[in-house]
Amino acid sequence: MSGLDWLILGGTLLFIVGYGTWRTRRAGESLDGYLLGGRQASWWAIGLSIMATQASAITFLSTPGQAYDDGMRFIQFYLGLPVAMVLIAIFVVPIYHRLQVFTAYEYLEGRFDRRTRTFAALLFLVQRGLSNGLSLYAPALVLSAILGWDIQLTVWLLGTVMIAYTVSGGTRAVMVTQQGQVAVIFVGLLVAGYLLVHYMPAEVGFTDAMRVAGHQGKLNLIDFHFDPTDRYNFWSGMTGGLFLALSYFGTDQSQVQRYLTGRNVTESRLGLLMNGLLKIPMQFGILLLGVLLFVFYQFNPAPLTFNRPVYMKVAHSEQYGPALRELEREHATLFEVRRRATGRLVQALQADDPAAIAAAETHLQATQAANLGLRQQAQQLLKKAEPTTEAKDTDYVFLTFVLNYLPQGLVGLLVAVVLSAALGSAAAGLNALASTTVVDLYKPRRPGQPEVHYVLASRAAAVGWGVLGIGFATFAARLENLIQAVNILGSLFYGTILGIFMVAFFLKAVGGRAVFWAAVVAQAVVLVLFFTTDIGYLWFNIIGCGVVVLGSLLGRKTTKG
Repeated sequence: MSGLDWLILGGTLLFIVGYGTWRTRRAGESLDGYLLGGRQASWWAIGLSIMATQASAITFLSTPGQAYDDGMRFIQFYLGLPVAMVLIAIFVVPIYHRLQVFTAYEYLEGRFDRRTRTFAALLFLVQRGLSNGLSLYAPALVLSAILGWDIQLTVWLLGTVMIAYTVSGGTRAVMVTQQGQVAVIFVGLLVAGYLLVHYMPAEVGFTDAMRVAGHQGKLNLIDFHFDPTDRYNFWSGMTGGLFLALSYFGTDQSQVQRYLTGRNVTESRLGLLMNGLLKIPMQFGILLLGVLLFVFYQFNPAPLTFNRPVYMKVAHSEQYGPALRELEREHATLFEVRRRATGRLVQALQADDPAAIAAAETHLQATQAANLGLRQQAQQLLKKAEPTTEAKDTDYVFLTFVLNYLPQGLVGLLVAVVLSAALGSAAAGLNALASTTVVDLYKPRRPGQPEVHYVLASRAAAVGWGVLGIGFATFAARLENLIQAVNILGSLFYGTILGIFMVAFFLKAVGGRAVFWAAVVAQAVVLVLFFTTDIGYLWFNIIGCGVVVLGSLLGRKTTKG
């Protein structure tokens, strides 16, 4: 990056973090102030905070790569989200506000017993603690690629920054900081989208690019074919995606804590509905960036692998270097063939000539298949040379475009987008981990302590979970595409947690013992199915929830415990 890029990047991050920390420098005087910001947030602040908590660096690094590789069908993952927002606003928000809870799991002790509350809290802590590590690993990819730093050193550096401003100001610092981060994110996305279209050949407009993408199967928005092994279709999105959203926004403390800060029920509800209205359009735009990247690289040379740090290391090795360089030469030759084939498809589409379109499409599909074969050979070679490297390189697609094609200054802005999203999401998760640890695990065992004692315990818990997240982030390179990895991880636990809350809200005759053992069985069933079947991960949200509800009904007792 140039000096101007560093100036914009550093200035943006320092202003956002510094302003948020200064604005909330007195937030830690009470547990209510530290964990929930005094419950004074407005609806738009809640909505922005919810969106920023979801929009981690994984969203902006991995989602465009997901669309580049697999098209727009990932959007179906979010189809159930607006429905979930309405249901949570109607049924869940009033209960949390009426009881004035600090965490979602605090409600479970009054409804069931402490054992059930602790089990649900532990499931959340495991899931969110690991997810925070993934959220931290994604921006480390950016800095390590830019600076050539060791990935583990970069993870520790970013993790330390995240811990510092989360511990210093609590929830209010996170929410105030996120407002600036969301602004940077949307500006950066608009700039990236404009430049992708601008950099297309002069004869290729946005409409032409979309038609090329459509003929290459990248505009596969909705698929009504039912297949339980298919991760993304209409049915998995409207059922599994709905259950995942219900659990994430209704029971995951990292999200519940956002709207518990609302000054009343109406503000919290409006914040949730704002997220329901804007989330799908935002994800559509991010996925569209990936589709535009796919078309862009039909006319501009794409690397054999987007994971350039690993490529450069292997290319210079004596054992694997010659084979990799030979694949690179074949790839460069094939690019020229693919570029001409794409140009002929554009001409045929503009002329509206069916015969020419069919011929050009057939030729282009053949070159795409050959290109995919070369890329797979390269991935296998890289994996053999560097066994710990990512199995796929889609997490690097958007980053490669930013670093190689954006003008000075804009590189700094787009990198600021990624890092802002990372810090905002990870800090919110860390804040939720700290509040759940203290309120649901520590405080019940050390009751009657002064407020300052619990605030200090929350700060210590934030540091501890931050360090654990950093540790897990160092292993994240072994996982698949990050946006899928973080959603798979959530789906392994969210169904069980949601089932516990569904019973709590709607099955008043069920007591604590029945729901506790049903939840234990449900979690075991989900984990066994994950490791032994090919079921699409969104269905685990339904399975986990269903087993808890049915198991609770079979073993229901009218008394607690």
